[in-house]
Amino acid sequence: MDTPPALGEFLRTRRARLRPEDVGLVSYGTRRRVPGLRREELAQLAGVSVAYYTRLEQGQSSGASDGVLDAIARALRLTPDEHAHLRNLARPARAARRPAPRAEAARPSTRRLIEAMDGVPALVLTARFDVLAWNPLGHALVAGHLAADAPERPADRPNTQRLLFLDPHTRELYPDWESDARLAVSALRLAAGAHPDDRRLAELIGELTMKSGEFAALWSRHPVRQCSYGVKSFHHPLVGPMELSFEMTGLTDSGDQRLLMYGAEPGSPSEAALRLLASGLATAPASRSASRSASRSLPRNSARNDQNSARP
Repeated sequence: MDTPPALGEFLRTRRARLRPEDVGLVSYGTRRRVPGLRREELAQLAGVSVAYYTRLEQGQSSGASDGVLDAIARALRLTPDEHAHLRNLARPARAARRPAPRAEAARPSTRRLIEAMDGVPALVLTARFDVLAWNPLGHALVAGHLAADAPERPADRPNTQRLLFLDPHTRELYPDWESDARLAVSALRLAAGAHPDDRRLAELIGELTMKSGEFAALWSRHPVRQCSYGVKSFHHPLVGPMELSFEMTGLTDSGDQRLLMYGAEPGSPSEAALRLLASGLATAPASRSASRSASRSLPRNSARNDQNSARP
């Protein structure tokens, strides 16, 4: 991950969104060569020298203190997520010293847990949003057009970000796709800052940038936001529209694996639709088995192309 350019890009995008009058500075003259705050204006607000701030933005100064980064964050009016992202970008060596994740597989106990979640769609994700496991309802909700055992095959393992941007089936699943895409890129930016040496994460970002102009445009704005809970709209091909809340929580002693779960408001039409989707799974085991066998008989590239034809 090319961290110094990412740091400069992040700081420039945040300077650009602030005007002098937003932060109590007097702007002299009407012609400004840059949008938003100038470097010297930000340095004044943060209480650091212009030369030091310039070196920091250009990636030529490492080991910035907590005090300096906190002052810059305050001057730029960063959110808590953006503040954490700034620290990761400014001190990539510290982020890289985090314990290396274990082999990428969901624990057997985690698999048993999500299988026991009756009526709750659940997925186990890596930091780069690869799907390591899902229960039948989670599979039916987010990727019923893929083979149920796809997470078991690393070469064909689904990635929720790749599906969102490159898979037309997934795109149709989300009626508010633009909003979901912004949140997905925001979460991926945080992951990139926290894992600067993750080669496969860098490859994923490069692939999405090359194959999706929409992703590239969003990525260039450097959005940053932790998307660990909220409400997501679905238009499922089998049961129609649903509004589901989601929660994503880290799994202890599993590197950066996370558990993503969905649920519906009790008594709501969405709960009825989710129950209908679950009942379809319960009453059609034979058809599911046939579908799974057919999926296994496809050439390996076919399963991969299903994804590539594309916050949880």
